[in-house]
Amino acid sequence: MASVVLIGTQWGDEGKGKVTDFLAEKADLVVRYQGGNNAGHTVVAKGEEFKLHLIPSGILYEDKTCVIGNGVVVDPKVLLEELAYLSERKVKTGKLLISSNAHVIMPYHRILDALEEDSRGEHKIGTTKRGIGPAYMDKTLRIGIRIMDLIDDEEFAGKLRRNLQDKNNLLIKVYGVEPLDYDTIYQEYSGYAQKIRSLVADSSLIIDESLKAGEKVLFEGAQGTLLDLDHGTYPYVTSSHPIAGGACIGAGVGPTRINRVVGVIKAYTTRVGEGPFPTELADETGELMRQNGHEFGTTTGRARRCGWFDAVIARYAVRVSGISDFALMKLDVLSGFEKIKICVGYRVNNEVIYEFPQSQKIFKACEPVYEVIEGWQEDITGVTHFEDLPKAAQDYVRRIEQLTETQVTLIAVGPGREQTIVRGEIF
Repeated sequence: MASVVLIGTQWGDEGKGKVTDFLAEKADLVVRYQGGNNAGHTVVAKGEEFKLHLIPSGILYEDKTCVIGNGVVVDPKVLLEELAYLSERKVKTGKLLISSNAHVIMPYHRILDALEEDSRGEHKIGTTKRGIGPAYMDKTLRIGIRIMDLIDDEEFAGKLRRNLQDKNNLLIKVYGVEPLDYDTIYQEYSGYAQKIRSLVADSSLIIDESLKAGEKVLFEGAQGTLLDLDHGTYPYVTSSHPIAGGACIGAGVGPTRINRVVGVIKAYTTRVGEGPFPTELADETGELMRQNGHEFGTTTGRARRCGWFDAVIARYAVRVSGISDFALMKLDVLSGFEKIKICVGYRVNNEVIYEFPQSQKIFKACEPVYEVIEGWQEDITGVTHFEDLPKAAQDYVRRIEQLTETQVTLIAVGPGREQTIVRGEIF
């Protein structure tokens, strides 16, 4: 048995898609365990770029079974569009499975997501307005519609009718907008049900059988540690649990079945949406990072905020997820900088702290304490061995390892599968 959880260690957008694709080559089963189509993974395989939102990145390998776990919220329209997109790109998707316990994003979720976000004014969270939060809210309220309900005509009809009574009251009386029509939604989603029925499975059982058979299982998270509902920069977080513990709940496996946790971390830091960001560079350096790193959201196209590497955040991610290995992404983006900064602590209220603060009020007031090291000018996109990197680049990687007490096992020096330096085995 070999199982690996792959997580984001910053605010998401670290490059998990590439690492999932890279590790999936040795995996038998690839499982997405949380989030929805508010996440986006860009994968470059054999010179072709693929943008995925719901389907695990391992789908690009025809022999891998890919599972959308119970912890994911699924917009069936988006799922079918993504399947069609992959089919057009000549990617076979016959080994994709969807958990019968996954919850369905309904039209009212998307509408309420947008209305609620707009009503917040200056206190907006930065939601993608894809209906993710409201879908998880209904799940918690125990009125959600699961995939198993969607493919059962009688169950779906009853739950949709009951839910629409409440949702339409909210739409009319609170937001003053037109109500939704039952028949229209029922017909549309019944059509989706027929198309995905053959993909529905008891995913927890399938994962368990795979592990018992000694197969290799890769659990793929979306977003990042600081967007975790409990452990992130609340309220500027997502509605699920991207940390490693979320894999157990979102895939239906026990914690004793997890062997390693790989944290995907960018060689600098980015953030999308609202909220404090101590190392953010609102200057030419930050813009250069954005352009060199193509830092624009896969799902929304929004420009990402950029800043120097934050070791405080990295240490925090190691702590809350038990990270055993780092996959350091986009090291090549830092080529050309004469000096590179690493945030080693925060200055707040006339003292320096080295651990991530629990209070967002304190976090907002934090100023980075930087360590400055030499940069490098060489193009490293063709380097395949760590020893062949410029000495300054090697020193940078080693300093990250020292500050986080975690080994950097994979280093990405470009978007392609082959542009990965391997310093040890994950599976």
